[in-house]
Amino acid sequence: MAARLGLTIAAVTSAAVGVVGYLGLVTGRLTLDLGIGRRTRALGPKVLDIAAPRELVFDVIAQPYLGRPTRAQREKIQVLERGDGMVLAAHHTPVGRGLVTQTVETVTFTRPDTVDFRLVRGPVPHVRERFSLTAVDDGHTRLEYTGEMGSDGWVLGVGWAAVVARRWEATVADSLATAKSEAERRHALWRTTVPRDRSGTATKDPTTGEME
Repeated sequence: MAARLGLTIAAVTSAAVGVVGYLGLVTGRLTLDLGIGRRTRALGPKVLDIAAPRELVFDVIAQPYLGRPTRAQREKIQVLERGDGMVLAAHHTPVGRGLVTQTVETVTFTRPDTVDFRLVRGPVPHVRERFSLTAVDDGHTRLEYTGEMGSDGWVLGVGWAAVVARRWEATVADSLATAKSEAERRHALWRTTVPRDRSGTATKDPTTGEME
């Protein structure tokens, strides 16, 4: 009887530890950084063509970190520390069933063409990402997302990274779509309100609003 009770308690304890560990991984509060069996996988690439100037697209991406974020942005991004051209920020992403993943990342801004992200804490031990902005014809911008994700534990880590990467890339795709929509909205608004000379040429810069 006592032995059976002991086995039951051990099973319940193991299950509880397993659930707590799983929740810790999913929410990003527990990172399995073992330093052994490290495997990496690519994130992206994803490419978007945006009908807005590069400086404006850069400003839209940087706003939640360097500027005045909207209420919706504050619910997703919390800047913890600011430095010269870099911030430490916590990102909050709903993953279903009432769970929210929190990742902490450094974000480095190199105007006007690069934004780099490096994971400090999250569901996997290693993530590096980059947004590259290239000016193209007609005042448009090509935004390219690339990155890599690393996990420990050989085959088990590879399986876990595959699960995380699907959600991660879906979140990035949503962020890119939002940036594209907002940049194009601002540029379209500027085109309808900026003063122009008799030839139809704009008399203000679309990114600074200053007179040319």
